[in-house]
Amino acid sequence: MKTVYLDSAATTQLRPEVVETMTAVLADSFGNPSSTHHSGRASKSLIEKARKDIAKQLNVHPGEIIFTSGGTEADNLILQSCVRDLEVERIISSPIEHHAVLHTIEELAADRGIQADWVNIKKCSNIDYDHLSSLLADTSKKTLVSLMHINNEVGTKLDVERVAAMAKEAGAYFHSDTVQSIGHYDVDLGASGIDFAAVAAHKFHGPKGAGFAYVRKDTGLKPLIFGGAQERGMRAGTESTHNIVGMAKALEMAYANLEEERAHIQGIKDYFIAQLKEHMPGINFNGSCADPSQSTYTLLNVCLPIPPQKALMLLFQMDLKGIACSKGSACQSGSTGASHVLSAFLSEEDLKKPSLRFSFSIFNTKEEIDYVVGILKEFMES
Repeated sequence: MKTVYLDSAATTQLRPEVVETMTAVLADSFGNPSSTHHSGRASKSLIEKARKDIAKQLNVHPGEIIFTSGGTEADNLILQSCVRDLEVERIISSPIEHHAVLHTIEELAADRGIQADWVNIKKCSNIDYDHLSSLLADTSKKTLVSLMHINNEVGTKLDVERVAAMAKEAGAYFHSDTVQSIGHYDVDLGASGIDFAAVAAHKFHGPKGAGFAYVRKDTGLKPLIFGGAQERGMRAGTESTHNIVGMAKALEMAYANLEEERAHIQGIKDYFIAQLKEHMPGINFNGSCADPSQSTYTLLNVCLPIPPQKALMLLFQMDLKGIACSKGSACQSGSTGASHVLSAFLSEEDLKKPSLRFSFSIFNTKEEIDYVVGILKEFMES
């Protein structure tokens, strides 16, 4: 059976070079990084080199990089620690954030009594910057703004520099989930004005179970996980040396090949849009995902003109044909309810239709797109 993987926003295929690097570490550098003997020191040296390499790519200080198990842990570390350690009393966020952010804010509101304010979302899936400005005008409570750089379901891009400037003027902190942007965009965290960011390696052809929190120095955050003194005391637990080194290798390669690979992936997305428009009348592109000035080049979210009853079998049929894609994000693809992201801006009529997220990588081809469009057309006409 032919297989086509179009779910890279959920996770990416590891680069062969990353696998080789990680295999070498697993075989030769097995020492505990906290041990003081030569095997431990060798592992520790690999971790610190990875930290320096990542920090250099993003124009930050190595001490501002805290290795975690991924983006979810990084988001939790930042949000919970801001409330506990920085005495944040209010969080301004949006209803289309990743659940790692949304659910954490909900828990903080319920358990710690923080005020949660939600910025309006326009029909194009962009945030309402005027509404954000009006929310920031209230400076009576210490505030954290938490808005993702690129939405994981519809790909809408946030103007992080603009939001950072708005937050700074209001005396607020700014946290951004950059899981879908780091490794795909040349992000200068040091100059961006972002105070805190979350990153996951498996979104840029690195390993699962590895990520990091960017915490701007001198902010005063304390650890969320207690135990040993790893990660400069900010995150206890024996470091996963091979995952950390693999993540650094993946990020290095992502930026070394950024322009060439971006052009390839943008070409795949543009070709997909053109083929869908030609062969599937009535198809809609959710939010701003078909607008390259407003959305990432790595994904496309489409609303298909299919009756709800027939739509129940769509993902199943796609999988039978060897096509991997998502209904919304991978985190909720098993849910029968509507996507919380799409529900924030789609009409009731469009929410009844099936929407699929297709996300692309350097490994995709136009031939694969032709196959997918053919299967979709066949399903719609059957």
